[in-house]
Amino acid sequence: MVMTAHVKPLTDFTARDFRMLIDGAWTEGAGNVIERVAPGHGVTVSRYPAGTKADAGRAIAAARHAFDDGSWPRMTGAERSNILLKAADIIAARADDLAFLDCIESGKPISQAKGELAGAADIWRYAAALARDLHGESYNTLGQGTLGVVLREAIGVVSIITPWNFPFLIVSQKLPFALAAGCTAVVKPSELTSGSTLVLGEILIEAGVPAGVVNILTGTGPEVGSVMTTHPDVDMVSFTGSTGVGRLTMANAAQTLKKVSLELGGKNPQIVFPEADLDAFVDAAVFGAYFNAGECCNAGSRLILHRSIAGEVTARIAELSKKVKVGDPLDPATQVGAIITPQHLEKIGGYVDGAAKAGASVALGGAALDLGLGQFMAPTILSGVTPDMAVAREEVFGPVLSVLTFETTDEAVRIANAIDYGLSAGVWSRDFDTCLTIGRRVRAGTVWMNTFMDGASELPFGGYRQSGLGRELGRHAVEDYTETKTFNMHIGARTGWWMQR
Repeated sequence: MVMTAHVKPLTDFTARDFRMLIDGAWTEGAGNVIERVAPGHGVTVSRYPAGTKADAGRAIAAARHAFDDGSWPRMTGAERSNILLKAADIIAARADDLAFLDCIESGKPISQAKGELAGAADIWRYAAALARDLHGESYNTLGQGTLGVVLREAIGVVSIITPWNFPFLIVSQKLPFALAAGCTAVVKPSELTSGSTLVLGEILIEAGVPAGVVNILTGTGPEVGSVMTTHPDVDMVSFTGSTGVGRLTMANAAQTLKKVSLELGGKNPQIVFPEADLDAFVDAAVFGAYFNAGECCNAGSRLILHRSIAGEVTARIAELSKKVKVGDPLDPATQVGAIITPQHLEKIGGYVDGAAKAGASVALGGAALDLGLGQFMAPTILSGVTPDMAVAREEVFGPVLSVLTFETTDEAVRIANAIDYGLSAGVWSRDFDTCLTIGRRVRAGTVWMNTFMDGASELPFGGYRQSGLGRELGRHAVEDYTETKTFNMHIGARTGWWMQR
């Protein structure tokens, strides 16, 4: 039996009304209003303008003007860095408010949301440091008559589109690096979780970011996102979300051959050998499966266990999973919060039912939980899963753990790679040769060895295959928002084949 706690109603709570940020001014926009109902409490908590195509056009025009004629791209790296550092300080000072917004709009636990805000502030500080480190190259080896210099210049206007599962953290993995490079931006958060990104607009104004450099739109993908990904005045699109929408984004951007950065889905394996530290692994497996209610592209949703330990390990994971507390997102003790929408909860349940019909066994959970308010899913373990099942190949995006087994290293690698995704993977063994062998053969952007879902601002993040294009974070993150320009300089008199001397 999983630990649960009923949800307390939000009493004396007034929904917040937000406006969009276009060219330094807050606006209601030309459309209707989007109301966000808290997934964990069942009441309206936020209202945003439903942005229109016209609003998107105005935001892009503002960003274009700010880039072509404004001060931001022409500042020194130190000047931009100082503003980003101010923003980081204000983010840290307002972390409780931002975490509260992410908690009630997404359903994530408040303790987790506060941890994400601390991580986000660190990313802004790291990007600020990179603003001063961005540099080109010089070539003094091309002969007496030639000097080559390669410049890095900001790419221009960037459309940034972010998802609902990590509202503030993911915009912080994109926007500060674009700003550090000297770009201007139009940002569209998910219409389900726009609040904290709009507050970020207030923070950036306070920090000194000039008008038009950052514009924040609210609304749907078909109405606002379609303009942001096709408009000829946009130079680059950075998108995080589902693989399906990522394909559409790439197709839209292809119309004007924009640069595209995509961070998409994942179906991440953890491969476990008998000699592993099983105590450490069981803890990491539970965390990797249920963190953010499994609504995480990096979720360790696919365990690939050596057959000799599969029964014992699955039983231990089930016992620890029963201690995971599911309940009110605003309770600091909650570990698994609400599912983002009723429709998504139904989708998760469909995957579990489909796996059971295909022959898998439900070792734990498997159904929705009634906690009085909102929508919740019990932490679920499916054993006897085979690689051909949908639950083993597709992204469930919920607290559902699939258990598969292997006999040989080759079989483990084959199972791990036999899907369309390649975002991350884990390998567990006290034999480090085994870890390195698996790590080099598994096709994934991040491979954790004897841990899972650790991260740092310094380490690049992104995936292989249908998990995306490009990398976020790391020391080269700012470079993704630049173009290179070659200066080929001739020294002294020049002669040519048609100009004999």
